[in-house]
Amino acid sequence: MGFLILDKQVICPQIKQLVVKAPRIAKKAQAGQFASLIINENGERIPLTLADWDTVNGSITLIFQEVGKTTMLLGDLKPGEVIEHISGPLGVPSEIKNFGTVLILGGGVGIAPIYPIARALKQAGNKVIVILGARCADLLFWEDKFKPICDELIISTDDGSKGIKGVITVPIDQLLNERKEKIDRIIAIGPAVMMKYATLTAKKHNIPAIVSLNSIMVDATGMCGACRVEVGGETKFACVDGPEFDGYQVNFDLLIARQKMYLEEEKIAIEQYQAKVGC
Repeated sequence: MGFLILDKQVICPQIKQLVVKAPRIAKKAQAGQFASLIINENGERIPLTLADWDTVNGSITLIFQEVGKTTMLLGDLKPGEVIEHISGPLGVPSEIKNFGTVLILGGGVGIAPIYPIARALKQAGNKVIVILGARCADLLFWEDKFKPICDELIISTDDGSKGIKGVITVPIDQLLNERKEKIDRIIAIGPAVMMKYATLTAKKHNIPAIVSLNSIMVDATGMCGACRVEVGGETKFACVDGPEFDGYQVNFDLLIARQKMYLEEEKIAIEQYQAKVGC
């Protein structure tokens, strides 16, 4: 029968949002978890973070960037159509308790997964400061959703088209060095290089840093080993041991290298798909 698409929004040309009927997943979902989906019987399985869910309507919200053939196919789907298979919620939920003041960073499409984490941490009594970062203003989204669930919302863009100009570590430095804000925990989700430098910044100030790793993933159950990452000198599987890990312990250089393993194959798949649909 598949999973019915209830709503679709184009956030920007390459970033889209789907609301999908999945009552069993919505009922069990927790902050920090993800789902794994297959569009059709001939498709590959891909992981997508649970950006939000509604237990009353029995729906989940997925946000993704069209970077490969499968996400392009997903972006072509319309309300009323179905995704053949979705499994979830998967992964270890975020640690939610009262840490004090938590700084949460979302870079690019990493803005989506930090939303339920920020909401849960605020409900647990934390002071929550959120920084949303993107290359330019057109790639920012969900600002209105974040305002009610955090104590302070900071915007940064690489090109300065909105908010603070500079990469996401610039507002972190301003908070810690200029404002002397006492931060008890940093959570960063976004591109691997962004999480790497956010962790290095946190380490300078002896602040615990948690990151969510977006490694290559196939079965999402810990059996295939494709999502292996090096944490504390040991091999971990992002799907079952994570996706969140202590940023201090992550080998980011290895993660970044592994993310590039199939770039050529992905390029070929995109070219073939675009030729087929006449792009």
